[in-house]
Amino acid sequence: MENMLLGYVDLAIIGLYLCGLVFIGLYLKKQASKSLDSYLLGGNKIPWYMLGLSNASGMFDISGTVWLVAITVVYGIKSIWIPWLWPVFNQIFLMIYLSSWLRRSDCITGAQWVNFRFGKDKGAALSHTIIVIFAIIVCLGMLAYGFIGMGKFIEIFLPLKVVFPFMSGISDAYVPHVWGILFTAFAVFYSLLGGMLSIVWADVAQYMIMTMAAIAIAFIAMLHLGDLDLTTIVPAGWHSPFFGAELGLNWSDKFSTFNQKITDDGYSIFSLFFGMVLVKGILNSIAGPSPSYDMQKVLSARNSREASLMSGFVSVILMPVRYLMIAGIAILGLLLFDQLKEQITVNNQIDFELVLPAVIKHEWIPSGLTGLLLAGLLAAFMSTFAGTLNASQAYIVNDIYIKYFRPNATAKQTNMANYVVGLVVVAVSILFGMLAQDVNSVLMWITSALYGGYIAPNILKWHWWRFNSRGYAWGMIGGMIPALILPFVFPNDATMFGSSVALYYFPIILLVSFIACLLGTYTTEPTEAEALKNFYRKTRPWGLWDPVYKQVIAETPSFQRNMNFKRDVSNIAVGIVWQTCLVASPIYFVLKEYFYMAIGVLIIGITTFILKKNWYDKLESEEVADAEGSYASDRAEESSVKAEMAG
Repeated sequence: MENMLLGYVDLAIIGLYLCGLVFIGLYLKKQASKSLDSYLLGGNKIPWYMLGLSNASGMFDISGTVWLVAITVVYGIKSIWIPWLWPVFNQIFLMIYLSSWLRRSDCITGAQWVNFRFGKDKGAALSHTIIVIFAIIVCLGMLAYGFIGMGKFIEIFLPLKVVFPFMSGISDAYVPHVWGILFTAFAVFYSLLGGMLSIVWADVAQYMIMTMAAIAIAFIAMLHLGDLDLTTIVPAGWHSPFFGAELGLNWSDKFSTFNQKITDDGYSIFSLFFGMVLVKGILNSIAGPSPSYDMQKVLSARNSREASLMSGFVSVILMPVRYLMIAGIAILGLLLFDQLKEQITVNNQIDFELVLPAVIKHEWIPSGLTGLLLAGLLAAFMSTFAGTLNASQAYIVNDIYIKYFRPNATAKQTNMANYVVGLVVVAVSILFGMLAQDVNSVLMWITSALYGGYIAPNILKWHWWRFNSRGYAWGMIGGMIPALILPFVFPNDATMFGSSVALYYFPIILLVSFIACLLGTYTTEPTEAEALKNFYRKTRPWGLWDPVYKQVIAETPSFQRNMNFKRDVSNIAVGIVWQTCLVASPIYFVLKEYFYMAIGVLIIGITTFILKKNWYDKLESEEVADAEGSYASDRAEESSVKAEMAG
């Protein structure tokens, strides 16, 4: 029979954390139930630094951490480029300008933002529907598969049939689901009762736990690195972030199987991979955040200035702490490879995603720290789960229930709707999870298709006045079609690109989606003038907006045009360098490569100074312009209403 790997101290730490979640939910219930804004956005009263910390905690998830440890083991410092697949630097675009643009709308969800941008014509209604469906499917997918992954992870340390002998009759295939449902119940409890407020406060607690665990893991790795020489283990180039046309890593001896991992990932021709990742990442970042918990945190900020500060703060508090932990576990995994090899080998192949749990189980990780790590990783799961649940509630309650059924709903009715919707969403996601073997391919297929059509229409919506609601809807649908078909034309195991094949047919999806955007736009009428002027006054985007600008300036001569394109682009370039060094420096610190760490810290200092002068110091004047733009927009809307009444 399996043995339980946790001691009483570890269990006590996990138990205290779960009790803390219950307390947070109960304590904040009254404050969150005041109104829909209070529940979904914290009443737009949460300080930017707490929102930033909460957003960072939501990104400190179990599956992402497991994957980052795996690639750090194989690719070393070069692994800092691989998360650009997401892309990790989208937070820089948000920080520099997109968060402020998004927050100026005063919307509650991304679907509501569609009406803010395109007005209320039939095309806008179609686009609104597409975004709501997109958001709900993405949320269901994240909820369904997130809790199964967490269940599998916790089962390693707490075998269900040992902890609860009366469940010995449960099939092994459903053991992770039981753990998933159990811990999901805690996340559902505090997020349903306290809404965004309880999510933020729970994330603060999670961040404190993860910080303590990360520092401890880094210290243990550095302690053992003093006794063992890592340079005799890793190949030449492992310590360097630089690369040529090819990756340039060649593992040998007992680590030679690592080379197959590089081939399977499709990263051997690294310059091609890097170029595609950079182009796709930039375009994806310009499109703005997808309608999920990241967007909800931006919309929860007090104002546009604090929305920008919140997004900037995410990199500062997430990257150093997370990479102390990742580097520490990766180094321990390499040092202990001989001892862990059997545990991380599945079907005669090394499963690098098992390195993290295998290291945590090792005797080098003392009792207490194991509990702290597990509590932190459980908290990371719950943070992502609760934030995603809150986002799904926002779209269903605000964009379906209130918009179509109860436009004059009271606070009591919206609170009840949030509770009911939350429970239904969780129940459906659990059902999907229970049927994972049957629905996984279908659900991930649809989700991939939706993301495939997201970039082109969501770039154009910010930067081109003529782009209308039909163009948006056609662009989303036009991108979905090739994204649905291409996985069958180019399956992963039938190409030279390995598991990264989707990255290489991205240009086809982008081209088809862009053509659909143009066709939809030019075969229908432009967006109504009042909607365009209202959007332009409040958002003040740069781009192709001259016709609208001329109309606005004729009505409001004091209106300030956004002339910050060059400044924003230069700040983005500086910001990406800044963020990359925030990732590399803690890895070099744990490796005891203090010279290279010092270079990274020096670059962080220089880029921070530039951003202070060229970004942070400009935010105050941006806030003043926001207030004037909002005032002008309100006055214009008031005049329009009076004209309609007079008519």
